[in-house]
Amino acid sequence: MSYAADDIRSTLASAGPAPVDASTPIKPSQWIEFHRLEPTARSPRGGRVWNARAANLVVSYSDAVAGDRFVRTGQPDEYALLLHSESAPVRVTAGDESVDLDEEAFVVVPPGDSAIEVLGDGPVIRLFSTVSDDVRESALNAAAYTEPDLRAAPLRPWPDPVGGFRLRVHRLADTPIAPGRFGRIFRTTNLMVNFLAEEPAPRDPFKLSPHHHDDFEQISLAVKGRFIHHIRYPWGPDSTQWRPDEHREIATPSICVIPPPTVHTTQGVGEHQQLIDIFSPPRADFSEAGWVLNADEYPAP
Repeated sequence: MSYAADDIRSTLASAGPAPVDASTPIKPSQWIEFHRLEPTARSPRGGRVWNARAANLVVSYSDAVAGDRFVRTGQPDEYALLLHSESAPVRVTAGDESVDLDEEAFVVVPPGDSAIEVLGDGPVIRLFSTVSDDVRESALNAAAYTEPDLRAAPLRPWPDPVGGFRLRVHRLADTPIAPGRFGRIFRTTNLMVNFLAEEPAPRDPFKLSPHHHDDFEQISLAVKGRFIHHIRYPWGPDSTQWRPDEHREIATPSICVIPPPTVHTTQGVGEHQQLIDIFSPPRADFSEAGWVLNADEYPAP
């Protein structure tokens, strides 16, 4: 990775990725603008669901309506629920635990049986690992991963949480953006999420942050505003696999799946925007930097 000297991420320790042959193909990026696509599913009340995947993770984005229910029976591993400032209010139930939420939060739902009841209209965002067969197979871009990404780190779950699997709620109001820490980062056994700050103005074009990741994907989930994702593909020995640079604007809600080892940066160009970055498996460098807010609950390997 490479960052400008005044970017806090320049202090990150360099990880030693598994060696990859230079001739290994680089996956193309994935651009999923939900409202331009037919939904994966519709609820009886008219709610719409779009599922889109990356190598190890599925983003399930819903325009939900009050009364919708998202039920998981025999869920094989934990999954996450993301609430931003415009998300629908929900009631989350897992086992004998239940919580009502109407604020920004990161919620971890344990394996087994669970339900999310929608209490008002608005977005509902869930993140699943690709271990969940039904969600993975329903992804709008499933065909893009018929052949696995040989450059992306495989999903190997991190250690179980302290005290075992249970419903865990992290309200963002309890962890405001702070100097000396990058965003608001949380992890589970199978993913990591960074809630970046809402930006009230376009990003300064003189202060972008092009960088690359040797061996893991970045899933940039845009929930508000407009963005341009800039992606540059490195050249390998096989010139027939070279791709031109990408500088594409995408509206919200959307995801851009950025493959390794492309150079990339994202530029907010709207009057008000918010981006949430997602990684699976969790990032060791962010963890080692001490930026993970629930690290006391989720041990690193």
